[in-house]
Amino acid sequence: MPPFPPGQTLLIDADDTLWENNVYFERAIAAFIGYLNHHEYSPAEVRQALNAQERETILAHGYGLTSFTRSLVATYERLSPAPVTEHNIKRVRSFARSIAEQEIELLPGVAETLAELALRHRLILMTKGDHAEQADKLARSGLAQHFSAVEIVAEKDPRTYQEVIARHELTPHSSWMIGNSIKSDINPALAAGLHAVFLFHKDTWVLEHAALDPAPEGQHLVELDSFAKLAAIF
Repeated sequence: MPPFPPGQTLLIDADDTLWENNVYFERAIAAFIGYLNHHEYSPAEVRQALNAQERETILAHGYGLTSFTRSLVATYERLSPAPVTEHNIKRVRSFARSIAEQEIELLPGVAETLAELALRHRLILMTKGDHAEQADKLARSGLAQHFSAVEIVAEKDPRTYQEVIARHELTPHSSWMIGNSIKSDINPALAAGLHAVFLFHKDTWVLEHAALDPAPEGQHLVELDSFAKLAAIF
């Protein structure tokens, strides 16, 4: 695909697009399932129960580590084969706390590619989750200087994208959403009239999985397997 001309607006996701994120949650979940050590339910069944609990918790409390911690505790209280004690709950909370202690690990090619893209295009960070958590990750990442604006939203749906388009006076034919989540980054952005770049990440959160919608007529959908390859088309 030939490169698109300078002056595009690139909305760029954060978690698992710029830096690793879900892999730390997966490690915490594996530790949680091992600690629960359930004899009636398989690890896969425990994971299914946790996924269901996360969906409920997100509806009530949004995304972020606090919400994830609530889900772990609620799942433990529901499934624990042994009496639930304060010691047990403290240990369960520690699995979530380990995620907050992780250093920011940029994905390959992100630092240099982002700096290059910022020379030719307008970059806006668009991520969902807890505002304080996401802002802290951005500050620790060393990437903030490349973005002309930052949008930290509660959910990524077509209406939210439309609001961002209006707020930043974006021109849809030269504006793109770039991210690893089909459910949050690609399908709703296409529905809002944006072009999109789907960046495959092998550890994308299971609750973000979805079937990829085709691009409407007149819109572009590009699929790449690394952030660095963005420099070839932008």
